[in-house]
Amino acid sequence: MKRYTTTLLAASASLFALAAGGAAAEQTALVLYETKGANQSQRQDGIAFVELDPSAPDYGQILAQVPLPPEFHSHHIFYNPGGSKAYVTSLATPELRVFDVTEFPYRSKTVEVADCEVGEDVSFSQAQGKWYLTCMGSSVVIVGDAETDEVLETIAMPAPWPHGIATHDEIDRQLVTSTANPYSETPEWGEDIVVLQPSTGEILSTHKVSNAPSPSGAGPVEAFFVPGVEPPLVYITNMEGSLWLAEWQPETEEFTFREAFRLDELGQGVTLEVYFNEAGDRAYVTSAMPGHLNAFDITDPMAPEHLWAAEAAGGAHHLVFSEDGSRAYVQNSLLNIDGMNDGSISVIDLETGEKTGSIDTFKDAGLTINTIVLTPEADDFHSH
Repeated sequence: MKRYTTTLLAASASLFALAAGGAAAEQTALVLYETKGANQSQRQDGIAFVELDPSAPDYGQILAQVPLPPEFHSHHIFYNPGGSKAYVTSLATPELRVFDVTEFPYRSKTVEVADCEVGEDVSFSQAQGKWYLTCMGSSVVIVGDAETDEVLETIAMPAPWPHGIATHDEIDRQLVTSTANPYSETPEWGEDIVVLQPSTGEILSTHKVSNAPSPSGAGPVEAFFVPGVEPPLVYITNMEGSLWLAEWQPETEEFTFREAFRLDELGQGVTLEVYFNEAGDRAYVTSAMPGHLNAFDITDPMAPEHLWAAEAAGGAHHLVFSEDGSRAYVQNSLLNIDGMNDGSISVIDLETGEKTGSIDTFKDAGLTINTIVLTPEADDFHSH
């Protein structure tokens, strides 16, 4: 297996060149990578900078790397609202790695989160000046100070296995998904959304997001507020292969929930992420099995209309958009699960819904990718 051994010093030199304009990079992404497959005897874990501009001579290549401890098992990258810090979650150790991304080289600190097992997602409340970390293994949400990163409190969830989290400061609400038991040898799925009030930390309500009898196996994964929609509207992805809506009711100050679309009827399962285009009239939804990117017309966001499904690869998960918005780069891997850990980055034409290419740099090196985000200076650095 080809092994990348770029040192931090070399990475810093490359990054300084990028910052100074010394390289021809037009669009750089950060990916979290790890050794692919069950054999982890020579495990690698780290952050890589990858060129996504197809006109660049180093298109698809690794520009620099920042290695992480092999035992860390990096999972996701989340930028704070100001884009000055990047929070990297860990599936295996009770910590956050927080990177200062305002200058090169990126320097990090470790934030201990002792109550956290299987760290998943991070969300931010600017109104409260706090961050919130979901911990799927210990069924809690850790709350921290967004300025100092001091841990402030731990909130036990009434529905187990929290994963996705979305915050809306104007209505003072958070939604947290109850996804799956990470320790069970046989699948054990959640089926609920928990609603919290960030200003008080109070748990307000719990809502089932399935029309099937309990236990439904729905497995809600993520929740996303649709940008620019009033009253606020949330898209929720379910592992079972469905898309649900949560509609804010200003009169009662509560959400109502309903199913919007069944991706399993298209032969797709493990629905994961939602991304929105700049114009606000398209939503793109990934499903990991067998691996697709779906486009929805959301001109009427209350009634998303399915347009097409593009074949990506096993584990289709996160994505970033090209600078002109014409392409999506889809990262293909979910938790390094066999059959859903392809390790490639699929290039999808968003006009035609066709796959036009594949970046196999990591796959060919015996690695797989856990997430992809643009660097924070990008106009749209949607993280997760």
